[in-house]
Amino acid sequence: MGATKRQRFVFAQMGWMLGVTLLLVLVESLTLELFFVVSLIGFLVVTELTAPFRVTPAWRRRLLWVIAAGLVGFGYIVIRRILSILPPGVF
Repeated sequence: MGATKRQRFVFAQMGWMLGVTLLLVLVESLTLELFFVVSLIGFLVVTELTAPFRVTPAWRRRLLWVIAAGLVGFGYIVIRRILSILPPGVF
């Protein structure tokens, strides 16, 4: 019995995240922020590569909420990084 499309999506995302974790550990730069950003990029890529052409299942429509939450988290990380670079007293 073959894997469903949802299972293939989950397997692809898990493979991406495990591969990223291994790569970041090998280059000794594993941080939570970097892992989150690279995992979000992988999530967006996997979402686009596995998108159906005609009919969108309900589970794929719910991914928009996950994408929105990920982009909010990414925005928070970017703002934190920008504020850490700016000299004190600017904000």
